[in-house]
Amino acid sequence: MELIETRSLPAEPTLSLPEIRVGGRVLEPAMIAAEMQYHPAASSHEAQLEAARALVVRELMARRAEMLGFRITEENEQHCVSQLLECEIDVPEPDDAACRRYFEANRDRFSQPPRYRVRHILLPAAPDDQMARDQARALGNELLAELSHNPERFDELAQRYSACPSKESGGALGELRPGQTVPELDNILKRLPEGLCKRPLASRYGWHLVSLDERLDGQPADFETVRDRVRRVLHEQSTRRALRHYLLALAEEIGVEGICLDDDAAGALMQ
Repeated sequence: MELIETRSLPAEPTLSLPEIRVGGRVLEPAMIAAEMQYHPAASSHEAQLEAARALVVRELMARRAEMLGFRITEENEQHCVSQLLECEIDVPEPDDAACRRYFEANRDRFSQPPRYRVRHILLPAAPDDQMARDQARALGNELLAELSHNPERFDELAQRYSACPSKESGGALGELRPGQTVPELDNILKRLPEGLCKRPLASRYGWHLVSLDERLDGQPADFETVRDRVRRVLHEQSTRRALRHYLLALAEEIGVEGICLDDDAAGALMQ
C-alpha cells in the first residue's frame, strides 16, 4: 500500500544557472547535468541547484585537501574527506544537562507513535476511471453488508476479491504506524474507531474495506529510555552547524561565484 513517488528529469536539461566558479575553476554545465541524477527534486531548476551545490562542496574539499598536502581521488574520496573533517572540525559531545533540556522541550518527538493492527480488502480502480470506481464502490458496499452479518468471512473475502498482496494473509497489514500507508488512509486511521469501518474508504488505488482490529495509542517516553537517542540528535545538529560554518569559511577563502551555499550546505557531507 505504500506509495513511492519517483520523478524523472529530462535527459539533457537546459541549464538555468549562471556560470559557477570555485577558486576560478568553472563548473561545466555537463558536470552539473550529470550530477543531477543523484538529486531528485520537484523541478529541474531545484535539481540543478542541489547538484551544483554538491559539486561546489566537493571542489572546496578537494582544494582544502591539496592545501594540506594530499589529493582526493575518486577511489579515496570518502576516506580523505573523513580524515580532513576529523582534523579540521571539533564537535563537542552534548552533556546530560543539554540533553535533558532538549528532551523537555521536544517530548513529543521522542514519544512512541500510535500503532494500528489493520486488515483490508482492496477493490482496485484507477483514479481517472470513474466507471471502475463506481463499480468497485458498489461491490464494496455489498461486501460490507455481508461482513456486517458474518464478520468471520473477512479472510475469505480478502483472498477472493482483494488486489493487495496482503490477501494471502487474509488482508492483514500487520502493525502500522503513521506514515506507513497512503496518506488518504493514514489520515483516516488516526480517528477511525476499532472494528469494521461501515463504508468503503477511497484512495488513489481504489476502495478499501478496512477493519481496525486494535489501536495502540502513543506512549510518552521517559528521559532515561531515550537518553542516547537525544544525544545523537544533538550531536548531529552540532555537526551540521560546524560543517556549515566550515564550508562557508572555505567558500570565503577559496572563492565561490555564481551560487550561494544554503543553510543546509553540510547536507552532502553528512550523508
